[in-house]
Order: sequence, then structure tokens, then C-alpha cells
Amino acid sequence: MFNVSKPSAGWLSTMSQLQQLLRHSSILILVVLLLRQSNADVGTAGHYDPPYTPTACFGYDPLQFPSSFLFAAAGEGIWDNGAACGRQYWVRCISADRPKTCNPAQLVQVRIVDRALSAVSRSSSDRATVVLSKTAFEAIANPSASSVNVEFVQV
Repeated sequence: MFNVSKPSAGWLSTMSQLQQLLRHSSILILVVLLLRQSNADVGTAGHYDPPYTPTACFGYDPLQFPSSFLFAAAGEGIWDNGAACGRQYWVRCISADRPKTCNPAQLVQVRIVDRALSAVSRSSSDRATVVLSKTAFEAIANPSASSVNVEFVQV
């Protein structure tokens, strides 16, 4: 008759990894589609370097910073009298003064931990909607740029 054997552990592990990759890819595609449907706001992003503490939102608490170092300071347009503290945004670079500055395929999810006007470190752009940590800015744009145009949506 037929010989039916159990799948090997390695095969099951590979399938599990494939399912996880598909799940993460689906989430990324969904976010890109949401941003493309003009549900996002448009603004500018600058960047700032350490030191990052104290912050207007959480003072000296080291736990305020995500382990990925993807965080930001809110410009006055989204500060909302401090209500922005802890909010998370998807941010994508859409254009800049110089060609090939943006990496438009890259999105970052940042957490607001500070107010740009009162941040310890100066922003590379005085009137930015959002001021990204060095790590977050480098993920979406060439770090030599002082400011880029971004789409952003609150998570």
C-alpha cells in the first residue's frame, strides 16, 4: 500500500519560518497601501543626534527608547500639548531637494519621546513636523540631508 511518514522537524521549521515571513510581508504591504491611499499626512522630517535625554515626555527614563532606536521628537504641528508623547507613527521619505536622497521603499515606525523645540540636541531642520533619531532618519534617507519630505500616519 502507501507509505505515509511524518514530516521531518527541519521541514516543519522551514514552513514555520515561511509562514512568519508571509505574515510580516503582508503587514508591510498593508501599510504601504494605506499610505498610498492618501490617508497619511505630509510634512517634513529632520534628524537629531545624541544626547537624547532628558526628554519632554519621559525625562531620563532609559525605557522610553525602543531597542531599535527608532524614535522621534514631535514638531509643533503634532505635539498637541504633550498628547503626542508615546504615540507611534509610520514614516516614509517621499522627496528631498537632492535626487536619490530618499529610500521610498523603506518605512520606519517611530515612537514620540520628545518635543522638538525643547530637545537637548538641536534638530537639523528648525521647522520639521517630526525630528527623527539618527537611526530612524538613516533608514529612510541619506543622512547627509538636513531635511526631507515625508508621509506619516499614526499607528
